[in-house]
Amino acid sequence: MRLLAGLLAAALAAASCGDGDGSAGSFEGLTVFAAASLTEVFRQLAPSATFNFAGSDELATQIREGAPADVYAAASPRYPDELFAEGLIDEPRVFATNRLVLIVPADNPAGIDSLDDLAADEVKLVVGAEGVPVGDYARAALEAMDRADVLENVVSNEEDVKGVVGKVATGAADAGFVYATDASAAGDDVRAIEVPQDARTVVRYPIAVAVEAENEPQARAFVELVLGEEGQAALAEAGFGRP
Repeated sequence: MRLLAGLLAAALAAASCGDGDGSAGSFEGLTVFAAASLTEVFRQLAPSATFNFAGSDELATQIREGAPADVYAAASPRYPDELFAEGLIDEPRVFATNRLVLIVPADNPAGIDSLDDLAADEVKLVVGAEGVPVGDYARAALEAMDRADVLENVVSNEEDVKGVVGKVATGAADAGFVYATDASAAGDDVRAIEVPQDARTVVRYPIAVAVEAENEPQARAFVELVLGEEGQAALAEAGFGRP
């Protein structure tokens, strides 16, 4: 009898453990397509959800091709706005901001201390591919500073921001442009160098429910979680800015 009571108590305790919004298994079966830079914080908010993390452009293509997404969260308004115009997602709502930084390996073998150093011979720079938000933000920042010439030293165009972080952290590249939150998540593997900001390089994150969402109630609950107090607190702790 004691064993049975213990097992029942354990089952009840497990049932009381929910996701970020406190309801048991509330995001079980939910599929969220999200920008790679949201990996850590979204998994923290809804550990039982199914996530597809990649470049925002790639995710938009998958949705257009009929991939079963319930929620789409991107690192740029461009693709959510396009999908909304095409009738594939609800109207997007911005839930967070970020900023662009330059990262170098912890030991910084190329001696890069500023953006000007990126133009030196044999510097290996890695950026996001064109169309990938982090890559577009990097190109916009360099154009704003009249330093597009440093793109001649690009050795790799990555499909998402995590690819850029990985190349720099392992020493496969001397520097790369990423979001501040990704630099922070990389810890002691990289060192961040601030990049001058202007309106073209403010990183905005929109989120929306897919029109063909198979789990619409969960999808709407997840969006409200992200936009609500708990979600905003988690985002702020991860280094994201307010909408």
